[in-house]
This record gives sequence, C-alpha cells and structure tokens, in this order.
Amino acid sequence: MSAESEKLKMLIGFKNRLEKKISDLEVELQEMKMTSEIINSILIEKGFKRGNIKAIVSSPKESETVKKVSISNLEPKAPVFHSKEPESVIPLKTKNGESLAIIYVNKQVLHVLLDETKKFDANTPPFGSFLVKRVFMKMKQKDEELAKSGMLPPDKMFAYDIAIEGELIREIIIKNVDENRLKDLRSSIEWTLEKMYEKTKEPI
Repeated sequence: MSAESEKLKMLIGFKNRLEKKISDLEVELQEMKMTSEIINSILIEKGFKRGNIKAIVSSPKESETVKKVSISNLEPKAPVFHSKEPESVIPLKTKNGESLAIIYVNKQVLHVLLDETKKFDANTPPFGSFLVKRVFMKMKQKDEELAKSGMLPPDKMFAYDIAIEGELIREIIIKNVDENRLKDLRSSIEWTLEKMYEKTKEPI
C-alpha cells in the first residue's frame, strides 16, 4: 500500500472517530438538557417555599406604596385553574428578548417567578398603580360582587399574594384564574415588568 493510500486510510479512520465523538456528545447534550429541565421544574415547584419571605397586598389609597403583611401559608386551599395541560411554563420577556419572569401553571395555582438577576422593587411604578390596583384588585372586586349576588362561591373568587424579600418582588401567587383571565394577566404582568425594568436602567 502506498504512503498516500495509508494517509487516506488514517484520515478516514480519524473522520469516523470524530463523527462518532460528535454523535456521542450530541446524545450527552440532550440528556443534560432533559436533566436540567427536570431540575428546573422541581426548583420552580419548590421555589415559592423560600424562607424569610413576606407577602404584600395593595393599599387602597391612591399611591404607589405597597402595604406589607405576614403570610403564614402560601398553599392554595381550593384553587380552580383550568389549563389545556396539567402544568406549563410561560416565559415573560422584553421586546428585546430579555428574561423578565416565568409563569408556572399547574392544576392548583399560578406562580409568577421573577428573574432574580433583575431588581423589581415593589415601590417602582407601574407595579402598584397599574398591576395591583387596576388589574388584580379589579378582578378581585368583580368576583366579590359575583359572590355577594350568589353567582360565584366565595372559595372560587380571584385571589393573589405577592412575596417579597426586603423591597424586591420575588413571586406573585394567583389563585382561581380561568383561561381568559390568564391571557389578560400574562400581557399585563409582562408589560408592567418591562416598564419597571426600563426604570432600573434609567440614569440617576
């Protein structure tokens, strides 16, 4: 066998080993991605049980101030959420594709987990004035009226808790949400968080 043929044979062998290595790495990458997704799901499910967290609710006054109250248990008692899938994760992003939060939905409760790399202060507009007062409180008031008229059981009323650490919003827990409200909530929360994020980037 000539030296040229021997060289070609070696190159072919090397190419085959390289392709096999690439294939093995692709399989390993897929396995790592699947493992990461499983771990992420577990972290998301357990994340709202972090310690040293308080809940906040909106103040009825016309201001951006958010009133803080202690919360003993964030677990829902009788939530009603109907989704097409048992559970799903909905990413919330800026127009430029930057992560703001994720909405984690299962049969019992909806969790909005904010991106902890960004500082979402509870006192930053338009969180209190728009999202809490004009979205959350309006939905709550509407259900309260329906409950008073006997058209809605009290335990099926829209409810929300907002968990913070210090002044930073970490999570929003929303109960008793139907499909139509989910669409409104998704767009309202995403818009609010983007506006808040823009304010953190404004020069002082």
